[in-house]
Amino acid sequence: MTDKSDNAYKSIGEVAEILELKSKKNGIFSTHTIRFWETQFKQIKPKLFNSNRRYYDKRTIDILKKIKFLLKDQGMTISGVKKILNNPNNNNTLNLDEISNNSIRGYDFKNKVLKISKIVKNLNKYK
Repeated sequence: MTDKSDNAYKSIGEVAEILELKSKKNGIFSTHTIRFWETQFKQIKPKLFNSNRRYYDKRTIDILKKIKFLLKDQGMTISGVKKILNNPNNNNTLNLDEISNNSIRGYDFKNKVLKISKIVKNLNKYK
């Protein structure tokens, strides 16, 4: 990925990389999930430049991170995420749990806890 300011617009491919949206088949970053989410969440509004290419600002990328966290890491439904995003108490700031801004870190933490749990179970076999 090229070095760009955090405030610069990012292409849909760059956003897929930021969100680590990889195809399970071939491991290549996939943009179709972002396109689908655009149809489901009115808060995702990419700018269209140069022959309808999608570009996303920092605010939209933050919304996408939160959507990914709630759907993928927390196991919520699209309907549930819509309720959270449409909640007027959020005042468009979407102040969710801090970990939602770093969903990858939260995911890694969960995996580490699972690995440690398996190691402890295996160690208990040797008692």
